[in-house]
Formats: sequence, structure tokens, C-alpha cells
Amino acid sequence: MIAPNCSISGHMTLALCIYSATFMRYSLAVTPKNYLLFMCHFINEGSQLTQGYRYLNWYHWGGKEKAASVTEKVKDAVTK
Repeated sequence: MIAPNCSISGHMTLALCIYSATFMRYSLAVTPKNYLLFMCHFINEGSQLTQGYRYLNWYHWGGKEKAASVTEKVKDAVTK
């Protein structure tokens, strides 16, 4: 399930990116190396980077305006 773009928290996404990157590093710094923990944080880092891209696209790169214009076009087409 994908949450709407307007519900993504930029601050939480950034915090989770830093958290995952930090613990990816520490999972390989311990002895013995914990590859399972590394992969969990690697997957989480990728997910958070994707969420960060969605956040930036929605709030800073015009995604909200594009969605509004498409919604307006659909409303115009339905009322005709």
C-alpha cells in the first residue's frame, strides 16, 4: 500500500535515512559481521530514499501542482 504523497514526513524520512546508513556501517564493524542486519538496513535505506524522492517531488519539484492540474482536467472532462 502506498501512502499519499502529502502524508510523507520529510523530517522523519531524513532521520530514518541517517539511522539506516549509520547502522549499516555498524553492522559490518562488529565481530562477527552481521550481514543479515546489514541487508535489513540496506533495504530500509533504499525505501527511505524512495520516500525522500517522493517528498521532494511533491513539495519542491512541482508534483503537487501537476496533480492539481490533472484533477482539474478530469473534473472539466466529467462535467462536459
